[in-house]
Amino acid sequence: MAQISLDEIAHSYLPFPKTDADYALKRIHNIWDDGGAYALLGPSGCGKTTLLNIISGLLKPSKGRVRFGDTDVTDLPPEKRNIAQVFQFPVLYDTMTVFNNLAFPLKNRGFDTAYINARVKEVARILELEAVLHKKAEGLGADAKQKISLGRGLVREDVAAILFDEPLTVIDPQLKWQLRCKLKEIHEQLKLTLIYVTHDQVEALTFADQIIVMYEGKIVQIGTPQELFEYPDHKFVGYFIGSPGMNFLPCTMENGKARVGEHDIPLDDRTAALGNRATGSLELGIRPLYLTIHVQETAGSFQVPVQSVEDQGSYRVVALAFNDQTIRARIAENDPVPGSRAWVSFPKKWIRLFENDHLLK
Repeated sequence: MAQISLDEIAHSYLPFPKTDADYALKRIHNIWDDGGAYALLGPSGCGKTTLLNIISGLLKPSKGRVRFGDTDVTDLPPEKRNIAQVFQFPVLYDTMTVFNNLAFPLKNRGFDTAYINARVKEVARILELEAVLHKKAEGLGADAKQKISLGRGLVREDVAAILFDEPLTVIDPQLKWQLRCKLKEIHEQLKLTLIYVTHDQVEALTFADQIIVMYEGKIVQIGTPQELFEYPDHKFVGYFIGSPGMNFLPCTMENGKARVGEHDIPLDDRTAALGNRATGSLELGIRPLYLTIHVQETAGSFQVPVQSVEDQGSYRVVALAFNDQTIRARIAENDPVPGSRAWVSFPKKWIRLFENDHLLK
């Protein structure tokens, strides 16, 4: 295992890049700790897989250096980096047994038979593959094959890191949940450095200790699930994390309040002070979970038209027209359902202000 340092990494697939727009990755400069569980999260095309391939050695960056611990590995091929990689689709030897698939990385490195047998059995136990150890891989289901692929990464105790490139995309939802739990359990047991690429926020939030959110070739925030949810550094993080994403309303500051159209929304002292110092374009952000919906007028609430109510099973999403924009509130399944109009209030504790797309803090 190793600390992974990305020193001023940038990458372009063009031979002669000239502007920032020519780069798939734009200045990545971070240190990821030994033994951490990280998720690279973002939409398709944001640079997640490019960054993973640079760490693994499948790509050499156009700029910058990659270090594992004190070793500069930028110019080393994948086989010299001592990493394991698990891909979206299982990469197996179908005609081999599960045992031989798991043992292959160890046999290839010349480990003795006793060690190989012990290590394969340990990994098979962790992944619950003991019952199929002596069956050929070709006759197994997609979940078992992906477990074998995971096992081939885990079987080596000396790896610097294990890299996962959307490994659960082809797995059924229930099996996804089981494998995510298994990966979390494995990380807690073995303390391996794990880097997991996904566009699925549920996978990222349930798997990782630290989530690295990427947008347009940049890392826009690194944090815990709670930090990303409650204090998104960038509007994109607010949109992308949460279901539905954060509400944003253009506003100005007047007398310590956020003014949205004709509505004055009170702020706490700290948030008001931040807004008063701002010189750029301001927006008020609040999570749908924290907007309060009332079916009758209450102090400090605003009457607004109800556009729709969507039943999501364990909760409902209410769409409201507020100052010619749609905002969404999330209410519990047993809360009163508003009719054509409702009253909405903005709890001060959960209001965030953004200046030029970035959180004021």
